[in-house]
Amino acid sequence: MRFSITRLCSFFNSIGKKVIDPLNLEELQQEIVIVLCQLEMFFSPSFFDIMVHLIVHLVREIILCALVYLRWMYPVERYMKILKGDRPKASIIERYILEEAIEFCSKYIFKTNSIGVLDNCWHLRRIMQKSSKCIHVESKSRKEVMQAHLYILNNTNEVNHI
Repeated sequence: MRFSITRLCSFFNSIGKKVIDPLNLEELQQEIVIVLCQLEMFFSPSFFDIMVHLIVHLVREIILCALVYLRWMYPVERYMKILKGDRPKASIIERYILEEAIEFCSKYIFKTNSIGVLDNCWHLRRIMQKSSKCIHVESKSRKEVMQAHLYILNNTNEVNHI
């Protein structure tokens, strides 16, 4: 089961990249079909609703519509969660208008802080961007990444106790 979940994570990692080799798309399609078949052995049939089935079509979407990261709704959904907050009946529109109004007014009222991005977070992000230029990144082969991921899963206490 760990191996199947690892392969599923690797699939999403592969299709979420900014650069995808078109020659690997057929291999990704075959791999996700195998992974879903393996997951069917572990999970009950009620787990496999229409959303799980849609994973099979992601590679074809990449071929037809371009890269996935340009079209995914996850950033929008995350922002909607921020706007909605912890109140299930909250109005997203009211929260958005409120934040926009406060941001607009804070530009004209002196000695105020913006509520959108905290000063500390902004400062931290700026430092990280400057320091990230010094980091050397090596790309690893798919096999090496899979081996490293499997090693981590097999040697983590939280995973071993499942």
